Amino acid sequence: MTEHLLDIRVERKTFATTTVLNNIHLQLKPRETVSLLGPSGCGKSTLLRIVAGLEKDFQGELKNTAGEVAFVFQEPRLMPWLTVEQNIGFSADNHYDKAWVAQLIEEVGLGGFAQALPKALSGGMAQRVAIARGLYSRPQVLLLDEPFSAVDAFTRMKLQDLLLQLAERHAIALLLVTHDVDEALYLSDRVLVMDHRPSRIRQELVVELTHPRDRRDPVLARLKALSLTELQLAHVI
Repeated sequence: MTEHLLDIRVERKTFATTTVLNNIHLQLKPRETVSLLGPSGCGKSTLLRIVAGLEKDFQGELKNTAGEVAFVFQEPRLMPWLTVEQNIGFSADNHYDKAWVAQLIEEVGLGGFAQALPKALSGGMAQRVAIARGLYSRPQVLLLDEPFSAVDAFTRMKLQDLLLQLAERHAIALLLVTHDVDEALYLSDRVLVMDHRPSRIRQELVVELTHPRDRRDPVLARLKALSLTELQLAHVI
């Protein structure tokens, strides 16, 4: 039996008098990719922050056997006065593994930009730096909160493929928040559709396709139709 890297139970999460999450159970296996879909404001990002240990005020339990967990935010959040290399390997005393940073820069397709400042980068390039920074600590789990929402459709597809390649190369699991149904189904082994507040997981969709996937696969089209139905119901309830 495969041991789960993460096992999260959120009995209740509230902000003031508003219950956001209610009776949620989420598990993540080694090298698995899971996406969270749901209406805006349903608590997807809050759940991700609980998993990351950034949000501790909740009723429930978080079991983490993965050790290192890294987070990639919606915005790259690069420090504008630091180079690409320094942003990836950032530490308080500026001592970091330059060889490892150089390898990551090549892996995310930014060879030749190690000394560039963030202002010289496109949005897609900046997000590549953010992904490399997430990988710097050699995590077993990478958490991503709508990481490609600010880029154009073509760049988004390229970044999705890059993410899958990096996850395979480094044998890591991914937990992703997204509003994009196509993205969730293309990337994931499982897609969890969440209700509106107070949110629970209303449907789990298993994507039984190997990678690399064809975006035109009829299996993905069928699952997309089911996902959209569930999302519509989540808005109504």
